[in-house]
Amino acid sequence: MKTKPPIHETTIPPLQLDDGRHHRAKIGYLLLATEQTIEDDVFTLCPEGVGVHFARVPIPDSITNETLAAQAEYLAATAASILPDGSLDVTCYACTSGSLVIGEDRVFRELRAGAPNAQPTSLITGVIKALRALKVNRISVATPYLDEINDREDIYLKDAGFDVLNITGLNLEKDSEMVRVPPDFLVEYALAVDHPDSEALFISCGALRTLDVVDTIEQRLGKPVVCSNQAMIWDTLRLAGIEDTIDGYGRLLREH
Repeated sequence: MKTKPPIHETTIPPLQLDDGRHHRAKIGYLLLATEQTIEDDVFTLCPEGVGVHFARVPIPDSITNETLAAQAEYLAATAASILPDGSLDVTCYACTSGSLVIGEDRVFRELRAGAPNAQPTSLITGVIKALRALKVNRISVATPYLDEINDREDIYLKDAGFDVLNITGLNLEKDSEMVRVPPDFLVEYALAVDHPDSEALFISCGALRTLDVVDTIEQRLGKPVVCSNQAMIWDTLRLAGIEDTIDGYGRLLREH
């Protein structure tokens, strides 16, 4: 006759929960479906304890005023898809040209609809805040965009109170081409576009790999340089209450 094995009694300790790996803040970024640069840049600059979370907004590989304006209808649903438990601290529409074409008011309204517990921002919002933090007014702007987008950006920045002395683009339409502009070229491009009377240079577009060389450009020009992803990350961190300074990526992250 077989004997039954002894019954093993399992004693489970009382369940404990902590604040998780992202105990300092959680930030959600809404990217273009074509985006290939921003995630790397965010992870490069993200301080320990800060969670960064991404979702993508549909768009063809064509960056025009028309395709960017069409993004507005997707923003609320995309924001709602990021951490639907409501724990996001900040949401950001991570497209410079898209946020200025749609307009910050509409972007914020859509982000709040999708993630009501999070503070909304956009990439152009971060840029404007960054330029104001640096206390500059006269600026030059280098972009990869078509002229139709540059015209909108020129007006938008002037309406925000800046004196745009020069704005020049590469007339690229495809995001898949913008991500292939080499950082070494961006250095020479920035030096060519900068107006001698400008107080700062803004290099627009999250697809460009400007973060790799923003410190180099700043040193070569001897004036502040703001680039899209640098400004966006700075803005979202500060909105989330993260005051860490970061060396090696321009005066903005080092001093503000």
